[in-house]
Amino acid sequence: MRFKKNWILLFAFAFMLSTVLAGCGGKNADSGKTLIFGRGADSPKLDPAIVTDGESFRVTENIMETLVDYDKTTTNVKPGLAESWEKSKDGKTWTFHLRKGVKFHDGTQFNADAVVWNFERWMNRKDLPKKGDDFIYYGSMFGGFKGDKGHVIDSVKALDEYTVQFRLKKPQGPFLANLGMSPFAIASPKAVEKDPAEFARHPVGTGPFKFESWKKGDSISVVKNENYWQKGLPKLDKIIFKSIPDNSARLTALQSGDIDLMDGLNPDDAKTVEQNDQLQLFKRPPMNVGYLAFNMEKKPFDNKKVRLAINHAVNKEGLIKSFYADLAEPAKNPMPPSIWGYNDKVKEYDYDLTKAKQLLKEAGYEKGFKVEFWAMPEPRPYMPDGKKIAEYIQADLKKIGIDAKIVSPEWQTYLEKTQKGEHEMALLGWTGDNGDPDNFLYVLLDKDNTRIPAQNVAFYKSDKLHDVLIKAQQETDKKKRTELYEKAQEIIHEDAPWVPMVYATPPLAAQSYVKGYVPHPKGTESLENVDIVK
Repeated sequence: MRFKKNWILLFAFAFMLSTVLAGCGGKNADSGKTLIFGRGADSPKLDPAIVTDGESFRVTENIMETLVDYDKTTTNVKPGLAESWEKSKDGKTWTFHLRKGVKFHDGTQFNADAVVWNFERWMNRKDLPKKGDDFIYYGSMFGGFKGDKGHVIDSVKALDEYTVQFRLKKPQGPFLANLGMSPFAIASPKAVEKDPAEFARHPVGTGPFKFESWKKGDSISVVKNENYWQKGLPKLDKIIFKSIPDNSARLTALQSGDIDLMDGLNPDDAKTVEQNDQLQLFKRPPMNVGYLAFNMEKKPFDNKKVRLAINHAVNKEGLIKSFYADLAEPAKNPMPPSIWGYNDKVKEYDYDLTKAKQLLKEAGYEKGFKVEFWAMPEPRPYMPDGKKIAEYIQADLKKIGIDAKIVSPEWQTYLEKTQKGEHEMALLGWTGDNGDPDNFLYVLLDKDNTRIPAQNVAFYKSDKLHDVLIKAQQETDKKKRTELYEKAQEIIHEDAPWVPMVYATPPLAAQSYVKGYVPHPKGTESLENVDIVK
């Protein structure tokens, strides 16, 4: 009888164990539904208003929310923390009606006053965590800050507890789309006022997950918000964002079951994932550009013929074949074909070393020159291996007499120093935030955005381009805006502040039991609908 009881107890224990494990994610996950997301780099900071990188937004989008959101697979705007809105006929007054009963993770109330407080914080540059920080995206998307000549927002007022009114100095075509961007997520005023520096390490929002912990250089954990306003969500109990810098090592971790979902899959490994019935492959819709920026404030890149020479010396087709496994196409404009307003009539710089050498000769650099070439240390969606891609370009440049020394500081330093203009030429890229051409052309190449910290790291200053881009911002007719953006791309192509390199289709991979994950074109997404089903 004792023998039989022992077997019954053993069977019951095994059943309980299997039930618990069925809800777990990777091997190292805690009990409950825990998803481990493998990524290429840690987040520099977790206050979305002061960062520009996807690894920070990947986390903060799960913790904080914006007034409006985007559809699951497009950048079409839908309600977020605002249930509805209307604008005046002249396009200068926007009124938003907020959701009721929503609370921040610290228990304070989300309301119109909280929205006003956040926007006043950004426009007045208040409560910055430390010296050198700035609300860089706010300045880029809304024409600077309060007091600046081009600042678009005249006032933000609470009409009542759940109604906010924005008055603009002039119409802004991308205004509504801008409000859905990650940097404009609404923070708990109480948490920021208490300690802005601590908020950048421990964000407090209204989102489906709450911040739990951060092991610098290793992982960030968020846990389920039990009081989330969308009933039944999130489906997961916890997410661990695990930093694994090497793409191949990250895939190995997925194959061994140590992580559940990963981005930064080497394009060459996509077929391996497809052939494994324990895994699933995702392809993020392309809305990005990888580029090589010249610092036009430094010689010899103040010389247009030098910039054109390098454009003709980079073999984009060969680069794509070597590093992208055909999951990319050559770029010729600073925005991808997936964005409306793309100018396909622009003629690509052909790969022509003879022409490149001739241009260098005409510029007075017949014998070439030496240059520091900055290469990203971390994999990015538009550039799976920055260092190796830099080595490939380095070999191309050698053929025309340019001796490029590759430097690759750690990721946060890389971003900070390029934004200060300390580079000569640097590899970078951009994934669109809102589906509007303004988010590429104005943000990355307008003279307004050469202010430090700069988004325009080419430090390209064109009055002609600026006039076109500002007209396009103030125009609300999409057809007229399209014509202006097509003209803008022609100006940029003529001046050649970059080598536009690739438009990539980034592959991702997950365990077969991960359900409900949909990669968004903007490069990051909230994971409230993701589930683990074994």
